[in-house]
Amino acid sequence: MKNEGNQSAMPGFETLRIPPGLSVMEEGKPFFIQGDSQAGCLLIHGFTGTSSSMLPMGEYLSSFGITVLGPRIPGHGTNVKDMSLYSHSDWIKTVEKALDELASVCDRVFVAGLSMGGTLTLYLAEHHPDKISGIIPICAPVSRLAAGMQQYALFLVPVLKHLIPFMPGPGNDLKDPNAKETAYEKMSTKALHELVKLVDTVKKNITRVKAPARVFEARDDHVVPPENATYIYENISSKDKKLIWLENSYHVATLDFDKELIFKEAVDFIKQYSQ
Repeated sequence: MKNEGNQSAMPGFETLRIPPGLSVMEEGKPFFIQGDSQAGCLLIHGFTGTSSSMLPMGEYLSSFGITVLGPRIPGHGTNVKDMSLYSHSDWIKTVEKALDELASVCDRVFVAGLSMGGTLTLYLAEHHPDKISGIIPICAPVSRLAAGMQQYALFLVPVLKHLIPFMPGPGNDLKDPNAKETAYEKMSTKALHELVKLVDTVKKNITRVKAPARVFEARDDHVVPPENATYIYENISSKDKKLIWLENSYHVATLDFDKELIFKEAVDFIKQYSQ
């Protein structure tokens, strides 16, 4: 199914509009697919990535009548320099706006996100519990953003961002050799500091999450330490929660070998809470 982009899909949705003069790559454009049920799913991409990492999931969900909205996180889908222009508050405002937009056309709204998108998913569940029927964080960082010495190096990011504007990016951690993620090859250190702030904020309030949850994590995630998933599962207050390990994928699981497992579980989950 073709990515419908912005105006043609739902002109009234602000998160589907491309600001005048901004050059957004085709794979980075937001998408919306109208379903024929009352259930909708907000799909949030990850840090340095694009909405295209969530589009296959959106297409799958829509084939079951579920309405899907995949916004573009500010600073993404254009060029890496744009990342430094936005804060984690800007990312939050975008997904909050998208949540409201989807809720305006669907009776039941679910949120799924990959990596940073999963962290934003948890943020929404913490702060907008009345609007969300269920959450699906996928390979999301909350307790630890990196492994080994890299985790300690993050403490230097507030200083490094003034000295080193860009660093190698985390994109394309995929086990499937035929899959490719559209993502920046580098990342802004200023934006990385904002990601650290977002993760700290979500971790602080993690017990607020009460929505039904399906937590996915790749056993061999080379970007986000897999123990994040256990931390999420053990600390959210959801009565219905399930941790699902992905045995044949790396970090970008929505494009990897286990993607259909994620998609099928998501459909069953959404159907369960949309009756």
